[in-house]
Amino acid sequence: MNTSGNGNLAVRRADSGDAHAVARLLYDFNREFDQPTPVASVLAKRVRRLIEAGDTTVLLVGSGPDGLVMLRYRPAIWTEALECWLAELYVIPPRRRRGLGRALMEAAIADARQRGADRMELATSDDDAAARALYEKFGFTNEADGSVNYFYERELP
Repeated sequence: MNTSGNGNLAVRRADSGDAHAVARLLYDFNREFDQPTPVASVLAKRVRRLIEAGDTTVLLVGSGPDGLVMLRYRPAIWTEALECWLAELYVIPPRRRRGLGRALMEAAIADARQRGADRMELATSDDDAAARALYEKFGFTNEADGSVNYFYERELP
């Protein structure tokens, strides 16, 4: 699908057969950051459904795979285009700082453009300096017209 100038890293689109590998990466991601997560077998079923529904794209890098980016698409309100939400980006710790995150971001932006999205949104925590630096290298900002953008969330039990 895509290769990066950083070591010619191939990125490929996941299909439903990759659900277990994607689930393992998502599980490891949440465990690394002490976030609650369903077990990988439960996540695999969800991932398979999301991929098959067609509004979620997962891109994988590395033979392990060693990383992923998960993109969610929906129709926009203000334009005829789609909006793209970068839901997750993760590279396993031993493969970090080797260009995999950059390759995933390049492929994610290309995928969003190809699908007809006119914007990509994401959220990350204030203390994740590496992720923030990566996103900022790609032109993402948390400011608009001099004001800081805020992302809010709430559990709905």
